[in-house]
Amino acid sequence: MSGRSISPTRRPAAAYPLLTLTALLWAGNAVAGKWAPGHISPQAITALRWGVVCAVLVLFARRRIAADWAGLRGHWLLVLLMGGLGYTAYNSLFYAAGAYTSAVNLALFQGAIPVLVILLNYAVHRTAVTLGQGVGVVVTLLGAAVAATHGDWRVLATLGFNRGDVLVFLACLLYAGYTIALPRRPAVSGLAFFAAMAVMAFATSLPLLAIEVAMGRVIWPGAEGWAIVAFVALGPSLAAQLFFMRGVELIGPNRAGLFVNLVPIFGAGLAVLLVGEPFGANEALALALVLGGIVCAERLGRKRPPGLAQPAVPQPHPPER
Repeated sequence: MSGRSISPTRRPAAAYPLLTLTALLWAGNAVAGKWAPGHISPQAITALRWGVVCAVLVLFARRRIAADWAGLRGHWLLVLLMGGLGYTAYNSLFYAAGAYTSAVNLALFQGAIPVLVILLNYAVHRTAVTLGQGVGVVVTLLGAAVAATHGDWRVLATLGFNRGDVLVFLACLLYAGYTIALPRRPAVSGLAFFAAMAVMAFATSLPLLAIEVAMGRVIWPGAEGWAIVAFVALGPSLAAQLFFMRGVELIGPNRAGLFVNLVPIFGAGLAVLLVGEPFGANEALALALVLGGIVCAERLGRKRPPGLAQPAVPQPHPPER
């Protein structure tokens, strides 16, 4: 990554390929979450993925990270909360959900993240919600409801949701909170800030892993388990998180969060192609509604709402030699 500072208002189109690739990698994470049960336990994969990320960052970016480390010292609580909740808790709930629900549903529920971002951004920062975004919220929520109920609306009356659907929704709520906090990050490079959160994610995952071991529920990875760890560490964890942070810098959390709606498209396709899951009328309806949400929000609410929190601009420093 270049060490040169780029204003959040310059070259916003550069965010689109970054956020699209982010959605593709996160869709792959949904498939990995479905494959993981039986090959590696939830807390083991969470701890190992962040351990691998930390090792890669130390090997290839330690000088860049060290140059910005002083700027992070006064923000340790924010880093702890964002790394512990946005990464560790999110991953733990997400992989636990994989044992109870389908890869298609894991991907579809991630489509609710943009809705949650808009709602939380309004609740916390009073960021104005455009008409298009409001319509997108309603349409996307309908899609999530179809996915959660599997087309059986009686579930809403009895609250008999699948355990995995509840877990992945809670995970998405945590990640939405992480997203609206991103613009408040310290004025350091995205790489340094991500490295600090990765360290916190790894540190906070260790007590959860210890509990899993003590309860006799840990499954250490074999060859296939390590392949899953390698993919989720280098793709969804490392590359995608850096791409997502850059996208938020360029176009803000509300618009960047909407690209998560691409996850159901990629996730449904990957689940059918790689896992062999069925894709029926209920899944098609949920997917159409979730995609309708992003169309409404982007086409009807293209004007940027006032009061959108701006991300901190990293201070420039010489590129790493």
